[in-house]
Amino acid sequence: MMRILVTDGMDQQAVSQLRANGHEVVEQFYEPDQLGEALREFDAVIIRSATKIRAPHIEQAKGSRLKLIIRAGVGIDNIDVADAEAAGIAVRNTPGASSAAVAELALAHMFSCARYVSIAGHTMREGKWEKKAYSKGVEVCGKTLGIWGYGRIGMALARMAHGLGMTVLVNNRSGKTAGPDDPAKWVPVDELLVRADFISLNMPSTEAKPLINRESIAKMKDGVILINTSRGSNIDEDALLDALNSGKVRAAGLDVYAEEPTKNEALYQHPAVSCTPHIGAGTREAQGRIGMEIVEIIESFG
Repeated sequence: MMRILVTDGMDQQAVSQLRANGHEVVEQFYEPDQLGEALREFDAVIIRSATKIRAPHIEQAKGSRLKLIIRAGVGIDNIDVADAEAAGIAVRNTPGASSAAVAELALAHMFSCARYVSIAGHTMREGKWEKKAYSKGVEVCGKTLGIWGYGRIGMALARMAHGLGMTVLVNNRSGKTAGPDDPAKWVPVDELLVRADFISLNMPSTEAKPLINRESIAKMKDGVILINTSRGSNIDEDALLDALNSGKVRAAGLDVYAEEPTKNEALYQHPAVSCTPHIGAGTREAQGRIGMEIVEIIESFG
């Protein structure tokens, strides 16, 4: 049986299941300067987005009992995977469990941006009634959605958007969509940027320059709406702010930021930004699925 560290919280039904299966589960967050040494005392560690396991932590844990790192979610950019695997520590994630939740949040931000939901609600809490100012929204039906990154989340969003009457264009690394019944059409990135009324980022974190930068924004339609539920590093926040202020970008729906918690007050306070604090996978249903997937990973690990 395994001694398991859970650093960022986990579905309690899954925790109970692990304990019922005979594992010892310790739920505790460690600051970065304490994490490496703590990892030596566990066979497995389960993290979400708050904990980052970097090369120095892995170096400290190397040669100990640690043999498995599990990311409770999709992206594994908060783990130095190559260093872990070189040290004989396996890395796993739960890529399918949160797809619907993240896609639904992307869609929620699309509606919020199109109809001023966030800012209109905020001004009402200030005692204002700005009906005229926020009666100039746009409809989602009949518009073109460009999905940049077409994995499980992108595919889930495409199905939802198609059901709303949107034309869906996608671009992914493989250069193809899922099959003949797929509601989306694959196009080159430049065509997606030029044609889309809404653009949703669903790509992993990029090592090179941000996907959304001054160059890519210049190719977009005037009044485009940008949605990012992927990784904050995929957007140049200064370029986005300039585009919001000029009106080139009508609005942005953001769940992720270059730094988290974000300190970019000019961005999250902007009236044209609909923002959430990295809650893409934050539904009871998704966390339950993630937890059960983690149980399966641990029980099948050998």
